Amino acid sequence: MSILGAVAVPHPPLIIPSVGQGREDGIGHTIIAYQKAMQFVSSLKPKTVVIVSPHATAYQDYLHISSGDMAEGDFSAFGAPDEKVTCRYDMKMVELLEELCAKTHLSAGSYGERVYKLDHGTAIPLYFLNKFYKDYEVVRIGISGLSLGDHYRLGMLVKEASELLDKRVVFIASGDLSHKLKDDGPYGYSAHGPVFDKKIVEIFKNANFLKLLSLSPHLCESAAECGHRSFVMMAGALDRMEVTADFLSYEGPFGVGYAVATFLPSTVNNDRDFLEQYENSIKADIAAKRKQASIYVRLALYTMEYFQKERKNPPLPDFIEKEGQALLANKAGVFVSIKKFHELRGCIGTILPVTDSVAEEIMRNAIEASNSDPRFPPITYDELPYLEVSVDVLSQPQRVDSIDELDAKRYGVIVRAGNKCGLLLPNLEGVDTVNEQIRICRQKGRIGEDETVTLERFEVVRYY
Repeated sequence: MSILGAVAVPHPPLIIPSVGQGREDGIGHTIIAYQKAMQFVSSLKPKTVVIVSPHATAYQDYLHISSGDMAEGDFSAFGAPDEKVTCRYDMKMVELLEELCAKTHLSAGSYGERVYKLDHGTAIPLYFLNKFYKDYEVVRIGISGLSLGDHYRLGMLVKEASELLDKRVVFIASGDLSHKLKDDGPYGYSAHGPVFDKKIVEIFKNANFLKLLSLSPHLCESAAECGHRSFVMMAGALDRMEVTADFLSYEGPFGVGYAVATFLPSTVNNDRDFLEQYENSIKADIAAKRKQASIYVRLALYTMEYFQKERKNPPLPDFIEKEGQALLANKAGVFVSIKKFHELRGCIGTILPVTDSVAEEIMRNAIEASNSDPRFPPITYDELPYLEVSVDVLSQPQRVDSIDELDAKRYGVIVRAGNKCGLLLPNLEGVDTVNEQIRICRQKGRIGEDETVTLERFEVVRYY
């Protein structure tokens, strides 16, 4: 069997009557829709329910799959300790998923369990499902800081595992939408909140999962969304299948968006290979941009590719000797920034020059950004066609006495406290204020909020 169906549901604790104590009446449409969604799951009679929850064990660089005989959860964190949910885990499917992840080099598996109890993102959907159906086992999966593509791929492996085991499987994607719909909501209001929710609702109505992959990371972050990666993994489980969507409800009276939808796959449809389409479109777009790239970016790309092939520092390329005399004649601090699928993949640079020319500075920092940024694993050769690269050439930093002398779009900022230092480039997506710049610099430099700091500003010329 393949995936029999899928549902996308939210997980507001107050939807549980013993938690809500009457407040659940404020999301009555969601409750009715939830019941319809779980009746849909019951009608498919799954032997295994795969559920992905943003509140299960999560790592930055690893997708966690829970293991063991069984698990239990309650709602004690929300004032209802007597309300319990239990489930049995499908260890045959867990073990097969681990094998498939290892075979495809996907960073996922059952190591490092941190949340043995069922989290509320898992317990709430199962609470509703158990009202209609109980003859099932569970595979519980968390989300991670890995790419959307990796989440989609794990969904594809769920589909493959269900086929190899000939199991009746339903996928539940647990996740709220934006948490920034109202001023008095849990995270306040952002204009991006309603925009994000509107986009997700349209995606659910049309089952156009390609658009899940192309949502702006800045939009998702600004909306304080919860379920995006859950929905992407669900889309992977429905890859290359014709899907009939039934959108059941949307509401957000408490400042958080709640959407419920069901998805019924039928025949194979190879035109719905959404991850392949998305990655191919990114690759083609980057190839076109590289034909117009500046000499600064061409040098960074040359350096990264040579290092990947030869594992050593490259010689100065001929095109710099012919076209780049200004890069050889001048010295400056340089930052090389790398993005993959519009998300940061590496960024390292120098405030002041440490080499004899801008050209050498670019080459040095291109290697560092692609191999030694501690936030990311080293870039591989296969990733090169999908990478967007920019090069910032810095002016000499200047000391300032007041934040009034700063401008988030024009100036980068250096925040110093003794030997500690944090730096942020100017004109970054999602960083719109000087205060936000300084907050991030303090965080990067591990500088406490109560520590006295000095401020410096610098300008950059950014090359693409």
